[in-house]
This record gives sequence, structure tokens and C-alpha cells, in this order.
Amino acid sequence: MSMPTLSGSKAIYNIMDMTNPRPSGSTVSDSQSRAAAGVELSIVCPIFNEEESIPALVQSLLAVAEQVNCSFEIILVNDGSTDGSAELLAKAARTRRKIKIIEFRFNAGQTAALMAGIDHAAGQIIVTIDADLQNDPQDIPLLLAKLHEGFDVVSGWRKDRQDAAIRRNLVSRVANLLISTVSGVKLHDYGCTLKAYRKEVLQGMRLYGEMHRFVPIYASWMGAKVVELPVRHHARRFGKSKYGLNRTFKVLLDLMVVKFFHRFLVKPIYLFGGFGIWSILGGFLAIGYALYLKLFENTSLIQTPLPILATMLILIGVTSILMGLLAEIMVRAYYESQGLRAYHVRNFFNFEDTV
Repeated sequence: MSMPTLSGSKAIYNIMDMTNPRPSGSTVSDSQSRAAAGVELSIVCPIFNEEESIPALVQSLLAVAEQVNCSFEIILVNDGSTDGSAELLAKAARTRRKIKIIEFRFNAGQTAALMAGIDHAAGQIIVTIDADLQNDPQDIPLLLAKLHEGFDVVSGWRKDRQDAAIRRNLVSRVANLLISTVSGVKLHDYGCTLKAYRKEVLQGMRLYGEMHRFVPIYASWMGAKVVELPVRHHARRFGKSKYGLNRTFKVLLDLMVVKFFHRFLVKPIYLFGGFGIWSILGGFLAIGYALYLKLFENTSLIQTPLPILATMLILIGVTSILMGLLAEIMVRAYYESQGLRAYHVRNFFNFEDTV
């Protein structure tokens, strides 16, 4: 799904093949050349202060990727770690050229790290996984097998989740139920990072905030086949979780943004204009009732707040409609300037006959 792009400092990152450093600016051509060379699988893993997990993580990912029997690359995204993660990643990349490192200048968040890895992935299939070893790399072949059944997105489901029962599991279940209800895409575990995608599903998709968990929703809305697969989940071996309850509220706000973009991105006047019309109607009803009280109940207009309420509702309604018109202008300017279309084509047939 094509989303409006936002420029900002959090988009600053460097990509480095630690065994053969290249000048900044060559990253896009590098991913294109690797894709042309036939990379089939890209494993993307965001890392933030996971120095204790990195050796076992790298070993496990390499072992699994080599078992899959296809050309692969492992993209490890250092999300501004302040411990010894950078040195361990550099060491790993020097030993194996299959390991690619993206190093952020500062901590930009899990979504930004995943987006950077996806942007520079060359594989036709992209698998994302956490670095804390709670996701099991041995489940990757199961996700790939499910993709080969004809699905476009395979989302992991931590059915037997090894986290705090109330603080993490219960809150997560409530949030997942709410997300499924609002989005219409029924999944048990949106927060599981272990997922597999066909690359074409992710093309043109831009993610912000905590929106990486909503990729299956985007994909489903765009016609992709999404399936959920139970995966193993282990208790955390090293360190502690980087996320707290405050993340839940961020997810709920992001869900509102996702729903807005899906329903009103190309027609914002429907939202703002619809609210404006109802507000103006409410204003007229208020003033009508005020006049009724004046004429039939002998209630002076200054004895009731209805005239003030009517004025406020009408002004809010007019302002909302004007905001909708401005939003329409902005949307059209965005699509026209970027050469984008408000539709997405899955396939073409017989068009070569007209060339």
C-alpha cells in the first residue's frame, strides 16, 4: 500500500557490508544488483542492545538459512545500540559475506529498523525475526513452506507465549482482539515479529511509529493472502524487554492512523465533510429548538445556551468541510507529483498484443 512519505532525522542510516565497505549512497544499487544475482531469501533482524544474544543469534540464523537450500542473505540492523553490539556485528560480518549490517546513527525504533532492512533486502522472500532469541529461527522453514502453499504473508503466532501473564500476555490479547475487530483481519498475534513475506507485497509500503505489526493488515487490504502459523516462543535468556505498557497506547493510536489511511486516504472529504454536515445539521436543530422555546414556551434566547451551541456547531461544521477540501487538494497534489495511482493492479493479460 502506498503511503505518504515523511522526511525526518529518524530516516538517517548507513548500510555497510563490513567485509567490503562501499561509499554512502550506493545502497539502492547494491540491493538491486544482489537481486539480479538471484538472492532468494532475506532474513531481516532489528537489534538494540543485544550483545549477549548476538553470537547465538548469528549462529542459529546461519544454520537455518543453510538448511533451506537457497541463496540467502542475513540483514542485521543495529538500531543505535549503546552496548557492544556494533563490535560483535562487525566481527560476524567479517567472517561471512552473507551477513549484511545496517548501522543507525541513533536509536530510531523497531519499525524504522525493520523498514531499513526491508528497503535494502534483495531476496524475493523476506523473513523478519527478533534478536532476543525468543523467536526460534528453526521455525523459518515452516513459514517458507507455508508461503509455498500459495500465501503471500505468513504471520507467526506465539501460541504458548513465555512472557508475564498479566503485564504482557493479557494486555497483548486484548490489543490483538481490538486490532482484529477494527481491521477485519483476524489474527491472534500481531506483535510477533517472526513473519514471512513475498517481496512484492511490501513494495511501496512505508511504515512509521509502531506500524510494523500492521503489515498483514495492509497486505490483506491490498488483496494479499494472509495466514497465521503457530510458532515456538522461548523465555528471554539475556537482558530484559525494551518495551513497556506505554507501547500499547502507541499501537492503538497507530491503529487509528492505519484505519484512516485505508478508508479515507484518497477521499478525506468523506470524513471531514461528513462530520461537518452532521455538525451543521446539529446547529440548525439547536437553533430550531431555541426558536420553538421562544415562540411556544416563552423562553428567552438569552435564557438558554442553545444559540451559542448552534453557532459553535455551525462554525465547526463549516471549518471541517473546509479542512476536507484542503485535504483533497493535498492528496491530489501528492498523487500527481509522485506519479501515483489510487489503484493497484495484480496482473495484466494480453496487453502485449496492443504494443
